[in-house]
Amino acid sequence: MVEHLPSAQVMILGSGINKSEITKETSLKPSRRSLPCLAQSYAYSKSLSQSTSLFQSTESESQAPTSVTLLSAGKAEPVNAEEDKKDSVLKCSFADLSDFCLALGKDKDYMDESEHANYDRSRLIRDSVPRDNSESKAKLSKNDMNYIASSGLLFKDGKKRIDYILVYRKSNIQYDKRNTFEKNLRAEGLMLEKEPAVANSDIMFIKIHIPWDTLCKYAERLNIRMPFRKKCYYTDRRSKSMGSVQNYFRRIKKWMAQNPMVLDKSAFPNLQESDCYTGPFSRARIHHFIINNKDTFFSNATRSRIVYHMLQHTKYENGISKVGICKLINNGSYIAAFPPHEGAYKSSQPIKTHGPQNNRHLLYERWARWGMWYKHQPLDLIRLYFGEKIGLYFAWLGWYTGMLIPAALVGLCVFFYGIFTMNGSQVSQEICKATEVFMCPLCDKNCSLQRLNESCIYAKVTYLFDNGGTVFFAIFMAIWATVFLEFWKRRRSTLTYTWDLIEWEEEEETLRPQFEAKYYKMERVNPISGKPEPHQPSSDKITRLLVSISGIFFMISLVITAVFAVVVYRLVVMEQFASFKWNFIKQHWQFATSAAAVCINFVIIMALNLAYEKIAYLLTNLEYPRTESEWENSFALKMFLFQFVNLNSSIFYIAFFLGRFVGHPGNYNKLFNRWRLEECHPSGCLIDLCLQMGVIMFLKQIWNNFMELGYPLIQNWWSRHKIKRGIQDASIPQWENDWNLQPMNIHGLMDEYLEMVLQFGFTTIFVAAFPLAPLLALLNNIIEIRLDAYKFVTQWRRPLPARATDIGIWYGILEGIGILAVITNAFVIAITSDYIPRFVYEYKYGPCASRFEYGENCLKGYVNNSLSFFDLSELGMGKSGYCRYRDYRGPPWSSKPYEFTLQYWHILAARLAFIIVFEHLVFGIKSFIAYLIPDVPKNLYDRIRREKYLVQEMMYEAELEHLQQQRRKSGHPVHHEWP
Repeated sequence: MVEHLPSAQVMILGSGINKSEITKETSLKPSRRSLPCLAQSYAYSKSLSQSTSLFQSTESESQAPTSVTLLSAGKAEPVNAEEDKKDSVLKCSFADLSDFCLALGKDKDYMDESEHANYDRSRLIRDSVPRDNSESKAKLSKNDMNYIASSGLLFKDGKKRIDYILVYRKSNIQYDKRNTFEKNLRAEGLMLEKEPAVANSDIMFIKIHIPWDTLCKYAERLNIRMPFRKKCYYTDRRSKSMGSVQNYFRRIKKWMAQNPMVLDKSAFPNLQESDCYTGPFSRARIHHFIINNKDTFFSNATRSRIVYHMLQHTKYENGISKVGICKLINNGSYIAAFPPHEGAYKSSQPIKTHGPQNNRHLLYERWARWGMWYKHQPLDLIRLYFGEKIGLYFAWLGWYTGMLIPAALVGLCVFFYGIFTMNGSQVSQEICKATEVFMCPLCDKNCSLQRLNESCIYAKVTYLFDNGGTVFFAIFMAIWATVFLEFWKRRRSTLTYTWDLIEWEEEEETLRPQFEAKYYKMERVNPISGKPEPHQPSSDKITRLLVSISGIFFMISLVITAVFAVVVYRLVVMEQFASFKWNFIKQHWQFATSAAAVCINFVIIMALNLAYEKIAYLLTNLEYPRTESEWENSFALKMFLFQFVNLNSSIFYIAFFLGRFVGHPGNYNKLFNRWRLEECHPSGCLIDLCLQMGVIMFLKQIWNNFMELGYPLIQNWWSRHKIKRGIQDASIPQWENDWNLQPMNIHGLMDEYLEMVLQFGFTTIFVAAFPLAPLLALLNNIIEIRLDAYKFVTQWRRPLPARATDIGIWYGILEGIGILAVITNAFVIAITSDYIPRFVYEYKYGPCASRFEYGENCLKGYVNNSLSFFDLSELGMGKSGYCRYRDYRGPPWSSKPYEFTLQYWHILAARLAFIIVFEHLVFGIKSFIAYLIPDVPKNLYDRIRREKYLVQEMMYEAELEHLQQQRRKSGHPVHHEWP
């Protein structure tokens, strides 16, 4: 937005207009292009020269932090109301908007407070001191500094804040590399201070502080956007016409009970940084930015990001590849590098009366505690403390959890519909009353004839998941997935605008040091920046991709082999359970076989997951991705493919292959001509699919929750246990307490997203067979949000506050899962469930086929119709008579015994027709809904365009005022237009 403007306009991002100068120049008339709402720029430097001198003066670390006095309505030296009104009218130029600007000039909500001002705990107390009480502010600021010093967040002089921590062991022999690295860091402008650990004499900490000059230099180099002027909002005709209606609803809302899920806004500081226009920081234009205090102008997250950038691009040895803190950690020179937490997350004093000690304490009390499970998340505070990348993750997780509520309710209704109509089901009644119908043996040696009514319980349980609401719920979930993704795009666009991330990707995406070190000899001019940069040849890239794809296919084949081994296990132990001495197992041998196979399959899944991460890491590094986002996307895609196939391969087998190719009695198909293929239960294969999904989903969620919280808790407890008994936690500085915490996963949020995306697959792909999946996912996610919050705030070291504009490749994966869900649910309904056979019987072969009636009696005789006959004398068991089996084949006395009947082909045609109609219908509805829902809300789109226009106008006016000031200083006449 800014880089395409003329250089003369880019020089100014906001003018340092002095109020006294404006008063003197009362004869100055606004130009024809002046900004309509210039009155909203309440924060200006005291003078241009004073602001410039702020940057030119070197930072004295022995002095207290200096600040720039800013003038604003209600915060500057006393100015009477007439002068204030005159200034507001003067700054507004368009006649038709003069009243609007005048009103905004009087608005008390637009106080001149930098969004990066010192954190004032008094704001969190209802009986807090007024904002304009400077003495109280100074006192509170002094108390904050004392608390920071006591928590170990400053150097020994008590003035330099700690922006990053490096940790190494004194016994480590990599002294030369560390020494060179630290000298280069000092040469780059960082300040380092060493201090040994209190509890371990072998541990040494290096505290890093980035001075103001270095901070400004790298902020300019990285194009970090900083606030330079307050935003001014406009009122369109629609909002004016709706003003009275909105006021009426506000009055009604006051009488209504407050939503208990909404957080108390008085408990949080003003974090609306979107109230300021931002632009790439420049030292030459430093006087244009809103700087209340240079120590708080750059947030803690921004300071940490800049320091990490320097750590990643600093050499430790001669050679192009000898660069970066990551390599030093890998070779053991350092054992950790992390930004410190802002202090303890607990306090002996209640937060309601004394306020939070720091942002970490506030996050714990208002977000991470288990008692806040029903509250909305403070996303702005999460973003401020952990960065936009983690903030987007929790925003997405909260949105996904909220969207699961209607899906869980509908699934629960479908399940209860099955419960209420279970006893009245014609199919279940016929199975339960079939005392004289004998089913053919399901195995060759130890299985005997089984009465059909022994499957009564299984038939009723199957009906819970396979009833008249199954098709409706499958269509509903397919549409739900589309609505969820489309509305998330709207939510994401709002967050990226609010967090000033719209143009970030173009400005801050940098090359990975590993990529630069590998291809530094091959350069090519970047078509965007016009600068030469390392380039990976196409032949090298294709070769590495082919090797990586080969590794992926090898791992997928390994998973399929494991599933095949489980299938063989089921065939081998099937007869063993049938001849078990325990009568309960002998009667329910099929259920025992399936349950044991599910447990074994789960163990294999968790064992293979240990190898996936290492293999995916090696394959991704082999590709040498160009940027960090490309590395994360490639690694995430591999991990998803591995684990998705690992989790769902057995489910796909049960859904679409179990019992499909067994043959018929007397001519069964056998694996390796030895083991007879497994058949479905007499009540159908759906019960096996439900069991497989339920067990894997339940056990995996329990395991993930333990590994996410239980394991760090145990590790942190053990770390504290190893500390000497004579040392109390209170005497240990903050950086050492952080060192005793567990580091965040090296892959960042990949594990968190992967867990939720796999759960999304379970919730949508086979939801027709398991309608309770959304409910289980909802209950898990309610716990997951607070578990992750508790883990980030209390159990993990503070991660690097990284930036991001979206959830990365995960959105594309979610869209792919949504498409796959439509296909799989169509096949589950058509092939796995008995919906289509019942439908064909009801309208073609049942008692209502010729009378065009509908009701429960239309399925009368369906069970008998769906079972074929077999002559027991052909088995050689010495028994006579007939047994029944699930299939549509001719009886032994027909002209073509055991051949498929015409009804079989009718059912097959109906299944194929259903799949085609279902997919086209659902995909059509999904596409139509996606077309109706725009990615960006209309009001947000208009606001973005409006602000682009205002920024251009603001630049013009600020540059014009800058030229006028120069003319006044040089004695030349002042022009009101461009020279």
